[in-house]
Amino acid sequence: MLTEARGANAWLREGSSVPQQQLIRDFGKSRAKAQKDIKERLPLRQRAGMPKYKKKREALPSLNYTRRGFRLKDGKLHLAGGIALTVVWSRDLPVVPSSVRVYQDNVGHWYCSFVVPAEVQPLPETGAVIGIDWGVRETATTTSDAHDLPHAQHGRNAAARLARYQRMMSRRKPAKGKPGSKGYKAAKRQVAKLHKKVARQRQDTGRKWAKKVVRDHDALAVEDFRPKFLAKSTMAKKAADAAIGVTKTALIEMGRKHARTVYLVHPAHTTMDCAHCGARAKHALPLGMRTYTCTRCGVSSPRDKNSAHVMLVRAGLNPAGVEDVRPLGPPAPVAV
Repeated sequence: MLTEARGANAWLREGSSVPQQQLIRDFGKSRAKAQKDIKERLPLRQRAGMPKYKKKREALPSLNYTRRGFRLKDGKLHLAGGIALTVVWSRDLPVVPSSVRVYQDNVGHWYCSFVVPAEVQPLPETGAVIGIDWGVRETATTTSDAHDLPHAQHGRNAAARLARYQRMMSRRKPAKGKPGSKGYKAAKRQVAKLHKKVARQRQDTGRKWAKKVVRDHDALAVEDFRPKFLAKSTMAKKAADAAIGVTKTALIEMGRKHARTVYLVHPAHTTMDCAHCGARAKHALPLGMRTYTCTRCGVSSPRDKNSAHVMLVRAGLNPAGVEDVRPLGPPAPVAV
C-alpha cells in the first residue's frame, strides 16, 4: 500500500520511506494493543487509547527512524534521504542508540530523542526511609521536615504576563476563515513560549527535589495519588500549578534510576487513620481542618504529616508503627 501511495503521490515520494514505514508499524501496534484490551475487557483506565489520525493543519511533525534509517558521524545526525543535522547535545550517549524520534514542539523548536538502554546508577545506602503525602497547600509533605516541597507557584508568577499576551491575541484575532496576521502569530508564539517555560520550571523543580529525596533515603512510601479528579473541583487551578503528577513521575523515575525501593500506597482513608494507634475517624475530615486529632489516643499533629506517617506504616517501613493500623492490601513496589 505504501509503495502504491508513493508511486501515485510525488510529495510522498520525495521523503524517505523509512519513517513512513515506521509510522505504519507504530499505528498497527497501537491499534492491535487497543483491540486486545477491549477483548480482554480491561478497565477503561488500563486500556491503551485507540490511535487517531493526525489533522494536517493541527498536528506537529514527528518522525521515527530505526537503526537502518540514521547514523551518527562527526557529531552530526545523518537521516535517510540525505539529511544531515547539527545537533546540540544535552549529554553524551552511553551506547549506540537503537532509534531516534525527530519532532517539533509547539514553540517551533526541533528535538531529537534517542532510545538507549536504561543505566542503573546505585547510590550508597543511608538506612533512612521516608513517607510522602501529596497536597495542594504544599506539593509534597514528608515525614522529614527538611524534605518537604512547598508550592512553587510558577504558574501564578507568570499569570500577569500570560494574561497580557492573551489580550494581544484577542485583539488581533482574525475573522473566521481568514489567515492570522504576523502580529497575531507573534502573540500566539509568546503564549506558547511562556507555557513551555512554566512547564519546564515545574519539571526542573520536581526533578531536583526527587534527586534530593532519593539521595537521602533507601526506601520511599509514596501516596499513589491521581490528581485528575481535582480538575473538576474549585482547587483545579492551584492543583494544576502544583504539578503533582509531574513531580510524582520524576520521583518514581529517579528511584528506578538509583536502585531505590519505591512503594505506591493506596490513598484511601490516609487522612482519617491515626499513624500512632491506627484508629480511623468516623467521618471524613473537611479540607479546612488542617490538624488531625485522634479520638482514641488523643495525639494531635498536622493533617498532612499524619498522612505521611500513615504511608510509612502501610508500606511496612516504620519499625515503631503499631500493629493494628489498617493496611488496604500490600503496597505496590515499583520494579527497578
